[in-house]
Amino acid sequence: MDQIRLFPIKHSFQEIISLPASKSESNRSLILNALAGGDLSNLSNLAEARDTQTMIRLLSQKDQEVADVLDAGTTMRFLTTYYAITGQKKRMTGTPRMCERPIGILVDALRNLGADIEYENKEGYPPLLLSGFTYTGNRSLSMRGDVSSQFISAILMLAPLLPEGLHVKITGSLGSKPYIEMTLAQMKHFGIESKVDWENGEIDIAHQTYNSIPFAVESDWSGASYWYSMVAISPFEDTSLELLGLKENSLQGDSEIKSIMELLGVKSTFTGRGYRLTKCPSEESATWDFTDCPDLAQTICVVAAVKNITFTLTGIESLKVKETDRVLALQNELAKLGSQLVELEKNHLYQLSGDFSGRDTCPEIETYDDHRMAMAFAPVGLLCELIIHEPGVVAKSYPSFWDHLNKILKSA
Repeated sequence: MDQIRLFPIKHSFQEIISLPASKSESNRSLILNALAGGDLSNLSNLAEARDTQTMIRLLSQKDQEVADVLDAGTTMRFLTTYYAITGQKKRMTGTPRMCERPIGILVDALRNLGADIEYENKEGYPPLLLSGFTYTGNRSLSMRGDVSSQFISAILMLAPLLPEGLHVKITGSLGSKPYIEMTLAQMKHFGIESKVDWENGEIDIAHQTYNSIPFAVESDWSGASYWYSMVAISPFEDTSLELLGLKENSLQGDSEIKSIMELLGVKSTFTGRGYRLTKCPSEESATWDFTDCPDLAQTICVVAAVKNITFTLTGIESLKVKETDRVLALQNELAKLGSQLVELEKNHLYQLSGDFSGRDTCPEIETYDDHRMAMAFAPVGLLCELIIHEPGVVAKSYPSFWDHLNKILKSA
């Protein structure tokens, strides 16, 4: 399917959506369960996302010398660490774009601890050649906090297996802290205790043994964000959705969508089995720091653009090294809706403003091989005819997204 064409709705919708499982929780639980020597059957509600399914496939292929992660950045980082600490010989590779995403910080940390890793081509980037692990005796590491938190999470997960444990010092400002908290919480579920001093950026984990314990994955809050967007953008006041499988006290940083979307016109009510979303008044302007939830930025920008809300953003600099340069992609596609995302301070402060001009045209949205671009812009189709190119990219995180959207469109 090269493109999908959406048409504006004529009525409100009241539907129930069974969300996909959290990719973040799934990927961590797979590594922790493997380190515990557990069977895959210990884990329930694993994500259908391509990233997670790729990790499941690679973990099961113990005798394969090549681990091709495709476009899955999390899988590359977590499996590189897993293969390193378990002393496996592997060639880690992926798509051309995957091999353009830096991994030097993680490789340096692993080498410091004893991993034998070489770069096949360009220094600091995949493909990687792993040739075993010989413990160096180092018990302390310093890691930058202003890059991908997955580097830190990966190192934390191997820490209890080191003979003397590990003390991690996080330097600089810490981005995506909730993801590190999620890692530590899931490690605790599998039997690992840690000492954390967030004020000084220090985490200490003693030598311990993982326990093989069943784990149930929560539904995905980043996936929920697109349905928040549907409710926010819908022109009908009696619109509502119930999203199943979300917890009231979630480990996921993207659960922050509840607070952000209240500014943009969506009220969240916990139902015991998830959250019911209804419309409420929105602000004329808003500001948010996305440091702890950068994956929500695309969704929020599209909603703000369509509702003509001036929105100021910080904490989105990490988006430049995702599946695509998401900041540039957003700037290009938001312009088709009559909005401008302007960088006021380099790699720090951005402002979105404009006048939604999509009602009398049929914008054609490019997705840049990025699942979040497709899903972030899809709700615009509730208001105007819209074409989304390469809609199949959603398979990376939410394979059933278009089926779920079709359910809403049919009811409206």
